[in-house]
Amino acid sequence: MTDEPADETGGTDDAVARRHDRIAHHATPGPGNSLRSWPSAKHPLRVALNYVVIVLARVSPSLALKNLLLRSIGVTVGEGVSWGLESTPDVFWPELVTVEDHAIIGYDATILCHEFLQDEYRTGEVVVGEEAMIGAGAILLPGVEVGAGASVAANSLVTQDVPPGATVAGVPAEPMGSGESE
Repeated sequence: MTDEPADETGGTDDAVARRHDRIAHHATPGPGNSLRSWPSAKHPLRVALNYVVIVLARVSPSLALKNLLLRSIGVTVGEGVSWGLESTPDVFWPELVTVEDHAIIGYDATILCHEFLQDEYRTGEVVVGEEAMIGAGAILLPGVEVGAGASVAANSLVTQDVPPGATVAGVPAEPMGSGESE
């Protein structure tokens, strides 16, 4: 018997297991779901400051200014990173976002490092590798690692790691075929 979670087909998915292994679980106090107690998870003034900085970065046409603003709230931004307009790193835990050298984060892409659930919230670092490309409108979930040179298609939901050089697409994002048999 394996400790890995079963996927929809009854098999196991090592990538999902690795992502979930990197996520921290935090119990929330009191009645109600975890989102109701978010101020005990992160100070409201810190979240407000992060939000203002992220809004400024989202609408700035200057890539240098975007990188400077996002670094100021704790996002690790490599050399030559390009953030598309309206792209959004996590507002609660921007310090858990790492975007390595020369990566591209497309228009309106979202990088989430937290999940608020009923009885707990979860946090996990998201790493976008060197020269990786995240398409417009894509969403990366907590704990995901996108390998160097990998590509995530527009409007994809990345729920598991993307190997270096791979291309994924869809909801949830799945590896694309080589194109030879299509």
